[in-house]
Amino acid sequence: MPRDDKSKALQRATSDIIGYENFLTELKTRISSAQVRAAIAVNKELVLLYWQIGRDILNRQQQQGWGAKVINRLAADLQKAFPEMKGFSLRNLKYMRAFAEAYPDEQLVQQAAALIPWFHNCVLLDKVKDSSEREWYIQQTIQHGWSRNILVHQIESKLYHRQGKATTNFNRTLPQPQSQLAQQLLKDPYTFDFLNLGKDFLERDLERALINHIRDFLLELGVGFAFVGSQYHLEVGGEDFYIDLLFYHLRLRCYVVIDLKIEEFKPEYSGKMNFYVSAVDDLLRHPDDQPTIGMILCKSKNKVIAEYSLRDMHKPIGVSVYQLKDILPEALQGNLPTIEQLEAELETITKIELGLGLGAKFEGKIIHPLGETVDEQNQI
Repeated sequence: MPRDDKSKALQRATSDIIGYENFLTELKTRISSAQVRAAIAVNKELVLLYWQIGRDILNRQQQQGWGAKVINRLAADLQKAFPEMKGFSLRNLKYMRAFAEAYPDEQLVQQAAALIPWFHNCVLLDKVKDSSEREWYIQQTIQHGWSRNILVHQIESKLYHRQGKATTNFNRTLPQPQSQLAQQLLKDPYTFDFLNLGKDFLERDLERALINHIRDFLLELGVGFAFVGSQYHLEVGGEDFYIDLLFYHLRLRCYVVIDLKIEEFKPEYSGKMNFYVSAVDDLLRHPDDQPTIGMILCKSKNKVIAEYSLRDMHKPIGVSVYQLKDILPEALQGNLPTIEQLEAELETITKIELGLGLGAKFEGKIIHPLGETVDEQNQI
């Protein structure tokens, strides 16, 4: 009997066993969890090994006067001794030294830095110089499972400096800890650099562009946002009203109403948002949901005017601004190379590098606990 037929026969036979499917599902979950734990353990041991090597290099240089060139010799000797391991390049050894210098406390490495992949730590060493900011990004990576590309995006968009900076009345309209969580939810400013709208656009154009780039939009909003709809219809007092964007936040367990404005914030915007939030609370909110939150996104704002506008509002409302991609003057646009020209240049450079032996590739793969799969040649 062919293998497929045997498999189908076996499935029919086991389908009659009471509790078999539940047992199989449980086993799959346990095996998957064990795989994740094993990957995390391997990653932690690797990062700790790199930290210890970096610490020892530092100590030898400080105590015995070893010069910087000793790392070149060490890289060559380690690669010769362990040819199957691709992590002992000159560049990676320098990262190990910098890693140990940035984290002198081994306990901090074990509790934080060793819980994210080595590549993530290298990104943080390159792009974040403040130790408190680095630790914040580490905790966010652990909490949200950021890939390396997402981590780079969040750093370059200065998320650390934007998180929780919106003007709100949450401390007066929401109970703790809901108010604190909601405050951290909103940023100021929001960066919509993935949009290219030109100079003269309408609020409807901005809304459509955000929906067309919903994945990037959700990434900028942050973890936990679930998209409900655009121009969401509400009937109040026999009249029709339409919410620009409606979301539900899975962690806060509440609806989030977003009103888009392509001009500076005006006091009357808060009154309109107060109406929308009240309507959503009455018409959509489930008894188990937390109070609906309103977010007004404007091109700019006067913080004092925004604070006065929200002071006596009884519904939780925040005001933030957004930034779009800078538009180049038309005079410059014609003088810049096209994408096709840039691709041709890069292809030429790549061929030259390959001819010089600079493009050698490794066959192995590394899978880290956050789900990324990367070539070992990137294990710098």
